[in-house]
Amino acid sequence: MRAVFVDASETLAAVARRLSRPDDPPFAIHEDPGITPEDLPGILAGAEIAVIDHTALPGDVARACPGLKHVVFLGTGARSYMDPEALAAELGVTVHTIKGYGDTAVAECAFALMWAAARGLPEMDRAMRAGSWLRREALQLTGKTVGLVGFGGIAAEMARLCGGIGMRVLAWNRTPKAHPGVDFVPLDALLAGSDVVSLHLLLTDETRGFLSAARIAAMKPGAILINTARGAVVDEAALVEALRTGRIAQAGLDVFTVEPLPADHPLASLPNVTLSAHSAFRTPEASDNLIGAALDRCRRIAAG
Repeated sequence: MRAVFVDASETLAAVARRLSRPDDPPFAIHEDPGITPEDLPGILAGAEIAVIDHTALPGDVARACPGLKHVVFLGTGARSYMDPEALAAELGVTVHTIKGYGDTAVAECAFALMWAAARGLPEMDRAMRAGSWLRREALQLTGKTVGLVGFGGIAAEMARLCGGIGMRVLAWNRTPKAHPGVDFVPLDALLAGSDVVSLHLLLTDETRGFLSAARIAAMKPGAILINTARGAVVDEAALVEALRTGRIAQAGLDVFTVEPLPADHPLASLPNVTLSAHSAFRTPEASDNLIGAALDRCRRIAAG
């Protein structure tokens, strides 16, 4: 059974070569992160397993890959790039996702975005590089309240970090949970009572647009919003308006509805937004965990 890593970056390709074993099933690495979905039938010719990092797999493209039986998606957000249920029902293609590989890395990015937003560091940095001595009043985070929307492994790590600096940690989850040092509360109480709201939801049909205009309006005035989950869980137009009016004081965003973020996107011109390029999980440790788990999944598939 042959597998192809279809859209490997230089970094992930190197990790895959280092972690591959001599007795592995055939595993080809196509080192080109800039491919399009239309390239996939040629790249996957004769392969039963596609390992995909960030390339969309529409149903019509999958139909043009007749040997394809499995997709190993590098992460948990496969629905941003394909329809797993439709692929399974219509084409018999099973989509596998990988959890937990970058919980610490993503939480550290969310934590960093929170600090940068609270201190106004990006805005001061941009102004100083342009020759202005811009000084901003900051939000002291110690003693403040952070609300975690969705509570999985990443949120648990974020809770650990925030608790370590003396923040009160609230959380809401769609199913009941308990965690040391975390107060689980209804969503409306979390939004109204949190100085910082950090999103940690998987993208599903139920969570698309979850942070709606109404829920943004229910947030504490002047709060900070952090999103390292998926851009589509937020009503982006409502977020832009809330940032323009100051209803939300700052946002730290690693994910967007359209990626890469267009240069003329309103978020790119707002001074009270800290942007990062969907790179929260990109650490050597997380990359090793991710590719190691993908290779293990390919081994298990090949072994039946």
